[in-house]
Amino acid sequence: MSGPVPDLVYECCFCDDGLTVIAGLDEAGRGAWAGPVVAGAVILPLGRFDLLSVLQGVRDSKLCTARERERLEQVICDAADGVGVGAATVEEIDMLGIAPATRLAMHRALEVLPVVPQALLIDYIRLPEKALPQRSLKKGDQKSYSIAAASIVAKVARDRMMVELDEQYPGYGLASHKGYGTERHRAALDELRPCLLHRRSFAPIRERLVAVAAESLLSSLPEAQGDQVN
Repeated sequence: MSGPVPDLVYECCFCDDGLTVIAGLDEAGRGAWAGPVVAGAVILPLGRFDLLSVLQGVRDSKLCTARERERLEQVICDAADGVGVGAATVEEIDMLGIAPATRLAMHRALEVLPVVPQALLIDYIRLPEKALPQRSLKKGDQKSYSIAAASIVAKVARDRMMVELDEQYPGYGLASHKGYGTERHRAALDELRPCLLHRRSFAPIRERLVAVAAESLLSSLPEAQGDQVN
């Protein structure tokens, strides 16, 4: 295992205040060019004596292989007191902006938790609309087990969504790059042009759509001029 290993220090700070039901929150897909942004919410059983042993290997999802994430996601779901997943669609991302859409996905993840949390630990973001004690941690998925667990849940859920969407929108390679701006994705966009799954508010997609519109306009000019002459 490589990379920073999280712990339960921030969870214990809440526990010292009598708050023992703590939801960790993180997102996946915020920087992607296509597909939804997905949030995970995880409530760990902090009173479980063997919790650290059970969570061995849980860390920032970006530091795990796909196979490790799949295994750890099952471990987390089996051990947790509650797991929730929420998403914001491409349309919501384009309408609201990526930051508000990410918060919306987190609210939705909290709404489907089977247990109501008393406090929140969130990677980077705050949820001001949620009237709960909360702490936003920069690189929280490397510091808190609850957030790290949420990052794995969110990443696995979103990856599965993108594999399914690859079947609906073939040719872009979504199952492999998951909507991020890889060279393969760029090449597919140049060949196929953006589809309904692409975030039009993101500059690389917006620029391609402008180029497509300009190309279409230019190609129609000779025909239009010819009509005027005739």
